[in-house]
This record gives sequence, structure tokens and C-alpha cells, in this order.
Amino acid sequence: MFVRTPAARTAVALAAATLAALLLAGCGQDDDPSVATPSTVPTSAAPSNATPTAPTPTATSTPSSASTTAVDQQITVTIVKKRVDPPTGRVTVSKGQLVRITVTSDVADELHVHGYDLGARLPAGTPGSVEFRADKTGLFEVETHESELVLFQLVVR
Repeated sequence: MFVRTPAARTAVALAAATLAALLLAGCGQDDDPSVATPSTVPTSAAPSNATPTAPTPTATSTPSSASTTAVDQQITVTIVKKRVDPPTGRVTVSKGQLVRITVTSDVADELHVHGYDLGARLPAGTPGSVEFRADKTGLFEVETHESELVLFQLVVR
């Protein structure tokens, strides 16, 4: 039979409380999707090896500028009268690339990147963006929540 002393019970309770605090701090992503947090902290920019398949949202490499972080892949989508431009398709990026998705909608909505759990508010007529390091391989749907439009599928290889 195992008997815990009062000191051992206190140590176990302290360890459990510390673990709970660490878990809560790790899950503390802001509930406000307009403040999208990258899944990892951006480090250096890798060369662009993206291979989009037609039709796709605009995917371009962007040079770094003094005011913004160098982005490996810029994806831009516009929504007018529930019509996605460019039409829904797939965009392929290499694992590790820094990706920025910018969406402008004619109605207020919310952008969501599945698998990365990133989002941004889309005020009507104003671009909303998420930026993240593509550190998970797979196929991820990028959509709007209110209008439930699939904008494109992000393929990370």
C-alpha cells in the first residue's frame, strides 16, 4: 500500500497546478481572430518553391520591405456577391515557408485557415490578413465562416 505524506500531497498538488497553468498559457491564443497569431515565430525566409495548380488564388513571392516581414508566399483573394476571385482551387507551398493570406470581401465576414486555427475579421471592403509559417504538411481548407465560402485549399508539402 502506498501512503502519501502531507508534504508529498502538497508537492503533487503544486505540480498539478503548475502543469495546469502551463497548459492554459500555451492555449492562450487571443479569441479575437483579427489578431492572428502565427503558429510559429517566423525565422528566416526560405526561397519560394510554390507550385500552384490552376485555377488558384493569386500566389506570388513578395520582396521584403523595410516595413514588413519578408513573406515567401502572398495569396490574395477577393469576394464580391459571394463570388470568389480567383475561383476556388489549390495553392501549393513548401513546408517552412512564411505565408500571408489577404482577403477582401464586399460584406463583413471572418476568414479561417483550417488545421492552423487562424482567423481574421473581414470588415466589408477592407482587407483582412493572416500570416503564418507553413509548418504542418497536408491539405488545409481556407474559408469564410459567415458566408461559408471555400476560398481555396492550401497544400503544404
